[in-house]
Amino acid sequence: MKLPAVPGITPVNLDSVERTTAELHALMARLRGPDAARDLGLEAAAVQCAEIAHEQRAGLLALVEHRDADPALLIAGVVPVDDPGEAAHLGYYLADHTPGIREVSEAHTSRGYPVVIVERIDLSGAQLQAVVLDPDRPRAAVFTLHSPGGRGWLEVAGLAGTLVAGVDLTPAAPAPGTRAGSGRSTGGTSARSAGRW
Repeated sequence: MKLPAVPGITPVNLDSVERTTAELHALMARLRGPDAARDLGLEAAAVQCAEIAHEQRAGLLALVEHRDADPALLIAGVVPVDDPGEAAHLGYYLADHTPGIREVSEAHTSRGYPVVIVERIDLSGAQLQAVVLDPDRPRAAVFTLHSPGGRGWLEVAGLAGTLVAGVDLTPAAPAPGTRAGSGRSTGGTSARSAGRW
């Protein structure tokens, strides 16, 4: 799968927990400015985010920033689904079983993939989940955006929406010189390959 580059969304490397932590901490410190050296919680937050991303086998962990908003974290990955054609059922299920839901809606990406969008705003901040269903394979790409502060939520949610709208779930073509059946397994492209997940 491929994702478009979106200004304001800075992905971090997912090769190891240590490298993910270091890159995320550096981005957070840059945003925090001169006060970063005194903020002991900044490194702890970077460690926690990196560990969650690796535990969940995420294909993307990124910092989303807009000049008129608090920064937000975006994590994404691919999950198996039983019935990829059931976007409506997924929306109803999420609305009925997830506390604090503000809105559940359905849309389509620019490539026509169905997407279910769930927004929740509560005391822990603002959160948006977008589940892009692959109608040709039993899988979905799940994007979760979280802003602890929530200031400028529409701006960072709009950036994440641009990324989600451009997702391409088409399997990667075989590498030059390999036969179509001799490449990767039918499970798709590695989530950690450069520029793809």
